[in-house]
Amino acid sequence: MSNPEAAFPEDPAKSSSPVTEVPPTDGAAGLGVSGIVRRWRRDDLVRRGSLALRGLALIFCLLSFLIMATNRHGGWENFDKYEEFRYLLAIAILAIMYTGFQALRHFFQIAAGIHMFQHPTSSLVDFSGDQVMAYFLMSAASAAVPKTNFFREDVDNLFTDSLAASISMAFLAFFCLAFSALISGT
Repeated sequence: MSNPEAAFPEDPAKSSSPVTEVPPTDGAAGLGVSGIVRRWRRDDLVRRGSLALRGLALIFCLLSFLIMATNRHGGWENFDKYEEFRYLLAIAILAIMYTGFQALRHFFQIAAGIHMFQHPTSSLVDFSGDQVMAYFLMSAASAAVPKTNFFREDVDNLFTDSLAASISMAFLAFFCLAFSALISGT
């Protein structure tokens, strides 16, 4: 007769040989095909989000520039008589040039795969440029707010409303570039 215990394998808990477990190689550990596909999708979403934020910043800067540049109503109601508003206009022009260049660069990078800079250099240019432009926009908008509030205490008209609208667009552009800097810093 044969041994009945030989037909059944030995219990691993009672075994003296160590049992090694093989770690999962699917998406659970971030390895394998599913992990790679997830990373590609995330990178694509980050690139498109960065392009969208730069596009919005460009639109807001352009609006800030146009509203301020057309704010001439004669007498004391000309923006170019006050250095705070000229500063906001100058920064809006710089921000338009920067965000326009960056938006075009990112568009060509996504659409055609054309890279102007190597990856580390591109990330550094994006991060530092976004931060510098965001701080310039915040500085210019913050410098224009006190003078606008002073004018609005005495009179509330089209001139002061246009000043407030231009400043608001500069603040919105600041937020877009600040979020873009956060994205490019990751």
